[in-house]
Amino acid sequence: MSQNLVLAGPGLRSGLRTVAFVALGVALITLAAKIQIPFWPTPMTLHTLAVMAIAVAAGPRLATATFLAYLAAGAAGFPVFSGTPERGIGVAYMVGPTGGYLLGYLAASWITGALAQGRGVIGRVLAMLAGLAVIYAAGLLWLAFYVPAGRIVALGFTPFILGDLLKIAVVAVAAVFVPAHLLGKIGR
Repeated sequence: MSQNLVLAGPGLRSGLRTVAFVALGVALITLAAKIQIPFWPTPMTLHTLAVMAIAVAAGPRLATATFLAYLAAGAAGFPVFSGTPERGIGVAYMVGPTGGYLLGYLAASWITGALAQGRGVIGRVLAMLAGLAVIYAAGLLWLAFYVPAGRIVALGFTPFILGDLLKIAVVAVAAVFVPAHLLGKIGR
């Protein structure tokens, strides 16, 4: 029996490390969601910073798994989203005005992680900009169900773009201080 435990050891440690990374990632995304400047219909948060940092650090699979776990926690009713529980919880919150941005963050987790792997600073910045474009595309399309067409850009893009570009710059600078062989592999 002890021989079986020894043989399962490295796989078990790897699995536990992955679970721990996902749990810490969900905690980071939740914290990023709670640090906010209230806006209507969507608040300004640090979501972009957390999503991009996790994608660059962990790669596409682990970043996507982390954001899926975050969404699952929110769907289950845990108050992980910005404005929860005051603005609703669970699936009801997810189909509200911020729902498209949440879908965009999920897609950006994969896209940014995949495009950033093995890249230098410029490549990582371009990967994050591609992810940001997906976030805004999904967010603005979804927001069209909640605000008049002529107000979508003014309410869902303009107040946020400079802050999001600054968040990408912060992640890009921070990534310079992480050894290159670890980028895209942290948490594995």
